[in-house]
Amino acid sequence: MNFKLKILDRYIIKKFIGTYFFILLISICIIIIFDISEKLGDFVDKNAPLKEIVFSYYGNFVPYFMNMLSPLFVFITVIFFTTKLASHSEVIAVLAGGISFKKLIYPYFLSATIIAVMSMGLGLYVIPPANKTRLQFSETYLKNRYENSARNIHLQLSPGNYVHIESFSSFNNVAYKFTLETIEGHKILSRLQARSATWNESIQGWTMRDYTMRKQENGKEVFSRGNARDTIINLTVEDLNRRDNAVEAFNSKELNELIDTQKMRGDKKVIYSQIEKQTRLALPFSAFILTLIGVSVSSQKRRGGGMGMNIAIGLILSFTYILFLRFSQMFVHAGVLPPWIALWMPNVLYSIIALVLYRMAPK
Repeated sequence: MNFKLKILDRYIIKKFIGTYFFILLISICIIIIFDISEKLGDFVDKNAPLKEIVFSYYGNFVPYFMNMLSPLFVFITVIFFTTKLASHSEVIAVLAGGISFKKLIYPYFLSATIIAVMSMGLGLYVIPPANKTRLQFSETYLKNRYENSARNIHLQLSPGNYVHIESFSSFNNVAYKFTLETIEGHKILSRLQARSATWNESIQGWTMRDYTMRKQENGKEVFSRGNARDTIINLTVEDLNRRDNAVEAFNSKELNELIDTQKMRGDKKVIYSQIEKQTRLALPFSAFILTLIGVSVSSQKRRGGGMGMNIAIGLILSFTYILFLRFSQMFVHAGVLPPWIALWMPNVLYSIIALVLYRMAPK
């Protein structure tokens, strides 16, 4: 196959990329207008500075939503300008001129590659630090103080070291009925119990109140108690105060390290980290799948519905893809499927749909 770009290829790529960014710009402007109208009261009530609103929030809001809605924008783009080509009989002229349908799709896939690479780059390198700033703004001006409602928290801090917390107060960073155990095999080597443990910022550790300590020394049990004791362990107040969506601000290295730590601890919130990781990898591939579906659906000239019918079909398919992508996360939360299967399942299913529509498209 000759990979040299011809006039038709450059024309389609120019139309594809140009229309994509035009629709992207219009859509983002509309989303921002609706978002401002919804949050204006919060901005005024909490005296959010205009500079912070513009740069810290909306400056980092744009790449996040741009990437999240990229499948929708790609699909609408392909449907929109390919339907125009078909309605003007340009697709028929191209096929009649000896250019195969496969060669016609070639510039589409080059354009989809550009968008997929851009989406991957945004998801891995641009959006995480942008989300960090955006989420910090939201914590300050939009959301109420986070309250950890979890009870009976059981975590493994490291092999053989376990912590149990009956309840935790995010308001004053106090863990109640705190127990720290070191176990070897079936034998408890030490057990530290405290009525409460308060996070101590100065030592980056915990101050135990009204504690008792039992440990094995030279085959004998040693018992001690006291009013206060500072203890530094592999558990910080950030681990207990982390919102579920905080993983959006972690870069790839940090996210992988967090997943390893959460797996080792037996932290149930690891599924949020795994979903975030798989979403970042799976989402860019939607550009190829939805491009093939879009071209296959809209390349045929329609007498009745025309562009309106194609756009309607495109919107339905793109919205169902995004909905399925979100719905697949429920399989992870329910423990039905592992994250990598659940998050890649929409791509597999819609790849099959794309191939069927491609076979049905006029050649």
